[in-house]
Amino acid sequence: IFLLDSGNKEITWMMLEAGAETDVVNSVGRTAAQMAAFVGQHDCVTVINNFFPRERLDYYTKPQGLDKEPKLPVKLAGPLHKIITTTNMHPVKIVLLVKENPLLAEVEALQKCYRVLDLICEKCMKQKDMNEVLAMKMHYISCIFQKCLTFLKEREDKLDGLIKSLLKGRDKDGFPVYQEKLIRESIRKFPYCEATLLQQLVRSIAPVEI
Repeated sequence: IFLLDSGNKEITWMMLEAGAETDVVNSVGRTAAQMAAFVGQHDCVTVINNFFPRERLDYYTKPQGLDKEPKLPVKLAGPLHKIITTTNMHPVKIVLLVKENPLLAEVEALQKCYRVLDLICEKCMKQKDMNEVLAMKMHYISCIFQKCLTFLKEREDKLDGLIKSLLKGRDKDGFPVYQEKLIRESIRKFPYCEATLLQQLVRSIAPVEI
């Protein structure tokens, strides 16, 4: 926790990859992320909150229980992990990360990936130490993957068409309506209505007209 005072994101990331626990509390009952926020090191908070150990994803690359095939092909684990751990959650950035990787930018690959994300989301909500932030992030990325699927299946311009739709501004003021609707739709579809984070988001967004 003392290292967080320096605000060094790289060191924070290295510690997490080395196995540092994010939910351990100090003598006053605060986690590393809470202490980093307290001292104003918000970049470190972002790194901690977006960290997802690769081994937790690799779990899905092996057949489980009665399954004969893994839920996630090994070749997709790396590209998917890169998107999961990104700190830039802009929908265009996520679509670009999909588009730049030929392994991901296919219908079957995206179907497998979004289903795994939904499983991770469920596990985050049902585990003993519930992680609503990570659950919401997995759900959000899943929703964007499903939108990518729609464009891959139905549009000739495919993901380029989705990027254009997300960036296109309204005539009168340039406001990106399609992008706003996609984000709101993903929040509305979050399956755990009792989540505190969901209720906070709805209270913040609902009164604001597009």
